[in-house]
Amino acid sequence: MPQKNDKHEGPRYVIITPARNEERYIEQTLEGVIHQTIQPVEWLIVNDGSTDSTGAILERYQRKFPWICRIDRYDRGSRDSSTGAIEAFHYGRQLLTTEDWQFLVNLDSDIELPPTYFHDCFEEFRKDPGLGIGGGTLYSVHSGTLREEANPLHHVRGATKIYRRSCWEQIGGLAVSPGWDTIDEVKANLLGWRTRSFPSIRGLHQRPTGGIDGAWSDNVKNGRADYVVGYHPAFMILKCIKRLLKRPYVIGSLGLLCGYVRAHVNGTPRFADEASVRYLRRQHLRRLFPLGGIWR
Repeated sequence: MPQKNDKHEGPRYVIITPARNEERYIEQTLEGVIHQTIQPVEWLIVNDGSTDSTGAILERYQRKFPWICRIDRYDRGSRDSSTGAIEAFHYGRQLLTTEDWQFLVNLDSDIELPPTYFHDCFEEFRKDPGLGIGGGTLYSVHSGTLREEANPLHHVRGATKIYRRSCWEQIGGLAVSPGWDTIDEVKANLLGWRTRSFPSIRGLHQRPTGGIDGAWSDNVKNGRADYVVGYHPAFMILKCIKRLLKRPYVIGSLGLLCGYVRAHVNGTPRFADEASVRYLRRQHLRRLFPLGGIWR
């Protein structure tokens, strides 16, 4: 049974972290949260069927910090890069014991955070009462160089998302679906909430996005997610063209297009409701022409 952090000060927040075979990275994540200037009230880490030493590492930290709780989940046999992490998140969410939290955090198990990360993020929420979803900007190391994992300012990376409680309750939680980390923001924006990443607050993504799947599979997965979310076809075509400017130049663009078209041909259902799809497509058209909107 999870225990509360008696030394907690500041905004009351809880963290849920899915983890599968993360023995190489998870200690840096653990150390980063332990040394936060504002610590969480409760931290549930879902050991999602790990077959390496992830569980043993978590057990060692749990003995020292009782507010860290390892939850073991069955091994489904392989990593599901599409919905596996969000399924593990929901599994942990059901077992949270803290009821009076103000912020809920989804944190991946390969993120390294500076000590003031959550303090600085919560300061952004304090300054903007209409901010429903926020989080820092992620960087990763490529060939010895630290590079930003760029995304639109209104989008917060799923690896480090912070939800204000009232926003979380209004959007009804997270969809167990490809593109879940876009669906939540679309719902929040539709309801009048702002969503924003914070360029001056940085986290280190120890394993760059898509590092497990490889470039082709990762982009096919993202293209499928874009279809499920409801991307406008014209916006998707321009996204694929723009992707040609990034390495791997051709594979990445073709992968996105393949995933999107394959999902359409296969009749993959869209998880987002019709109102959310219409709203997202209006924003896409406003971006294309350009007429303002959530893109900055």
